[in-house]
Parts: sequence; C-alpha cells; structure tokens
Amino acid sequence: MESQAMTRRSALIVLTGLLTLSPATPAVESQDAAVKKKPVAAQPQKKRPPAENYPVHEDSKVQAGVPQGTVHGPIRWTSKVFSGTVRDYWIYEPAGYDKSKPHCQIVVQDGMRVGRRWKFPTVLDNLIHKKAIPPMIGVFIAPGVVPPARKDAQPRFNRSFEYDGMGPRYARFLEKEILPEVAKRFHLSDDPNDRMITGSSSGAICAFTAAWERPDLFRRVFTAVGTFVSLKGGNEYPTLIRKYEPRPIRIFLQDGRNDLDIFGGSWWEANQQMLASLKWAGYDVAHAWGNGGHNHKHATAILPEVIRWLWRDYPKPVTNVAGTPRRSKILLPGEGWEVVSRGHKFTGGPAVSDTGEVFFTDGPNNTIHRIGLDNKVSVFARETGDAGGLMFGPDGKLYACQNDDKRIVRYDAQGTAETVIEGVGSNDLVILGQYGYFTDPSSRQVWRFTLDGKKTVVAKNIRLPNGVVATTDHAFLLVTNTRGRFTYSFAIQPDGTLAHRQRHGHLHRGDGDNDTGADGLTVDTDGRSYVATRMGLQVLDQLGRVHIILNKPGRGWFSNVVFGGPKLDTLYATCGGRIYRRKVATRGVRPWQGPVKPARPRL
Repeated sequence: MESQAMTRRSALIVLTGLLTLSPATPAVESQDAAVKKKPVAAQPQKKRPPAENYPVHEDSKVQAGVPQGTVHGPIRWTSKVFSGTVRDYWIYEPAGYDKSKPHCQIVVQDGMRVGRRWKFPTVLDNLIHKKAIPPMIGVFIAPGVVPPARKDAQPRFNRSFEYDGMGPRYARFLEKEILPEVAKRFHLSDDPNDRMITGSSSGAICAFTAAWERPDLFRRVFTAVGTFVSLKGGNEYPTLIRKYEPRPIRIFLQDGRNDLDIFGGSWWEANQQMLASLKWAGYDVAHAWGNGGHNHKHATAILPEVIRWLWRDYPKPVTNVAGTPRRSKILLPGEGWEVVSRGHKFTGGPAVSDTGEVFFTDGPNNTIHRIGLDNKVSVFARETGDAGGLMFGPDGKLYACQNDDKRIVRYDAQGTAETVIEGVGSNDLVILGQYGYFTDPSSRQVWRFTLDGKKTVVAKNIRLPNGVVATTDHAFLLVTNTRGRFTYSFAIQPDGTLAHRQRHGHLHRGDGDNDTGADGLTVDTDGRSYVATRMGLQVLDQLGRVHIILNKPGRGWFSNVVFGGPKLDTLYATCGGRIYRRKVATRGVRPWQGPVKPARPRL
C-alpha cells in the first residue's frame, strides 16, 4: 500500500502483513493425465491462483458496547433515468441519528450483496463510534433490470450499461432519483466533500465515473478490483486523467496480480495504469496491491483502513497534490472559470479589441455586448441580425457574421453597421490584414474575402465547418468540423488560396457523443490552438495533439473562446447563456496585427 499521504496506522497495517498472501499452491496433476494410453502433446499447466488468507480487521467485527445502526430495506425503485428498470436499495441509519444535523453519505454499488460481503454496517458502526469518521447515512443500491414482457424470457440486466458505461448518466440517476428519496427520510448534506462512493469490479468504475463526471456531488472514492478495461470505454480513463486538469477527488485503488485477464484487457495492468495516471496528474491517491483474484476478499480486509484514509482530515476539503509538470504549462494555481456575465439566451463570437476589451454576441436577443477593462458589461449594438462570429480588423472596426441577413458587416466605434459581404451564409471569421476567411456551414464551405467586399470559395465538402483561425505565423488556416473528430489544417498560399488540406487536430469526444461538437477556437503565442468542444476546452500543440483539456466552463453549448484583457492573458469563453473568464500562464494574439512566428514544436 503506497500513498502520497498515508497515515502511520495505514502503513503499519501493510507492514504487519495485511497484504501478504499465502504461497501459491503447486499445480496438481490429475490421475487421468498419469495414465499413458497414447502419446499426447504436453499441455501447459494452469497455475492456480494463490490462496487468499487475510486477517479479519477488528473494525469489521461486532464489538461489545458499540451501538449498532439500522439497515432499512430492501426498498423497490423504478427509474426514469434508466427507463424501465427496477431495483432495490437499502439505507443504513447510524445509531443515535440526529435529524437536526445534515449527515455525510456513503453510496455503495451492488446493494447489500457488497454491503454484507464487506461487512459495511459493522465497519460503519465501529468507525463512527470511535469518531474516526463522521456519522453518515449509507445507501446501498442494486443495479437495475428491465423485466421482459414474456414470462419465458430473461430480463435485460442493466449492470454493465449502468456501471461500465462512461458519462454522467449514473451520477444523474443518483442526484435526481435516489438521493432525493433518501433525503425524504434523512437529513443529508449536499456538500460533495461529505460524500463517498464505492464499489467492486464494474461497481468500482461506476463509482469512479460518478465522481469524475460530477465532483460537485462526490469527492471520496474507493475502487476494488476496478474494471478500467475495454468493456464500455473505461480503458480511456488513464489517458483522460492525464489530459484533463485535475479534479478535486481523493481515490483509493485496490487490486491483485491474479485479477481477470480477458477479452477486455488485464484488470491488473489497467489498475496500475490508473494509479500511474492519477499520480502524474496530481491526485491524492493511495492503493493496496496484492496477489489475489477478482473477488471481495482483499477489499473486505482493508475496508476500515481505506475509509479512515479517505476521511482522514475531515472536514477539511479534498484537494489535489503536486503532480508531474505538464508540457503545456498554461494552468495557474487557484485559477478557474468565473462568470463575467449571465442572463443571455446564447452567447458566442467573442473577439478582442486593440485595447483588450472583449465583445460577444447574444444571437437570439440580436445584441452585441462589450466587456470593458473594468469588467463591466454593456450593450454595444442592437438589431444585429443574429450575429455569430466577431473579429476586429486592422481598421479598428468590429466585423460580424450576420447569418440571418446573409451578410458580413463591420461596426464603427458607435455601433453603426456597414455591409462588407452580401448573399452568403457565415458563422465565424478571421481577418489577416486586408483579407480574411469565414465559414459557411449551410454550404459546407470556407470562403476567402477582402475588406473591400470580394469573396471566393477556397474549401468545400466539410460536413459542418464552424470555427476558423490562422496559426500565429499566418502560414496555415485551422477550421473546426462540429460533426467530425478532427480539425482541418490548410496551407495558406501567397494568393490567399488554400492547399494541402489535412485532418490535423485529433480531438477527444465523449462516450455518448457521435462527434466532438467542436465550435470556435483561438491560438496563443506558442502556437497552441484552443478548441471549444462538448468535453471542454481542448488545447492542442502545433502538431495537432491534445495536451490538456480544461473543464467546460458551465452548462449549455460551449461555443467559443478568445484571449482578452490588456495583456491577452485571460481566456474568455462563451457557454450557454453566460460568458466566463480564466487567467492563464500564456498569451493570445491579435491576428490582424500580423504574423508571429512560434518556436519549433517539440516532437
């Protein structure tokens, strides 16, 4: 058992043999194999897994004088999130429950099947009595099944769908259905720091996924023989953990060297990869490795110490620890997304002026807004024709894509519009001196235009061209494809035409997404591109590889991002009906001011 912050007591248990297993039992040759009827090819002998003998932890035993809590249930539940499923759940009520105080919670997958195996009620009784953990409500939930319409048929067993699947669906099930039902009977805290979630095998990855997707719900996680393999996408976690900015989750992993090794992968190797990635990314993580197989024995033996470790400094909030320095050093400690303006219908098209002010659109309300250097928001223009993309030009005027009116206009400082291009759809644009480019999603094209009103098609047959920006040196044009997996790169020729089209930026997409939802993008002085996607702000190096993914700023469609502020060191993001900002350790560029050659990329 190793940890970046293991308690002396936890370490002592390891040293005194908690993780020690009996020697492997030699393989025994069968009597039939000893009978030589005819020569046969030698068959490899399958080694039996070692016997697993663990001492029963004292806190897993019923102790004299310790008040026992009450387990209520089973309680039948029919779900709407998982349509058609029925399941049972149980509630552990601690002895001496005080309804006047909000209680912490522990959520356990696979119901009382795991609850009984792990001796959960007894462990909670003892740890609460010793004040090693705060009083808490236990919720033990079985996976759902969909009953068949015919009596001679099997139900649809929903365990793998609910547990092995990626995405926020199971967390939403807990948030919207189970926890509110439990809250009707018990006083529950809604602080994520007050919640732990756990499970075994598929229940383990389910627990991790719930916290990973919704750290605003769960912060403490125990996974036993976790199924982080390729059953329904869980094998992607080691990569995603390294690429996403760290989330406030504390994790304890348990597994054994003789765990499953089947079509989906090796559980043992997958759990080691999880540990390596969590450490690298700066998570507060500990683990217990043994020689056991895919069962509950090891987890049962260490459960009391795991719970102690996860709650060791409560009520202090769960925090991350120092990880490995990232290649893309853009994060600043303590800096996250903060709301600048809210109450809009749909924000988009952020653009930065020569002074660092940021302008953005609210298409449904036909307005363009300005964020001053004092961060005050005001209306810049009205009746804007459902304006989308914005970009300043070298003339100091604000250019806007008015898709409803099928034109591109430019606004002077007073907000008066002048038509530049007519008779064509447009969504986003970039201006490079006296010319620029804009995307036309309805025609699946990219256009080049001049500031005096000329236009010509320069790229065709992109399924849904959306965001557009030039690299910092103006050598290549980057275009997002909302309905695809990749961003496109085009070489800008001396005459402004495009050549050498390439699927360049490889973006990540969610398990339930058919595409990335890539929308607007921007670039920084180091040549990185920042793409707004369903999964968050994906930051790519010059070679089109995602180095880091910043969390999505908020709910709703994440439409675009730009560097703003006097030093261009603050990201402004349009998402849903709000606009957000976040200070970073890099700077953006103003494309119309000319090319800036970035350093050669690291290979």
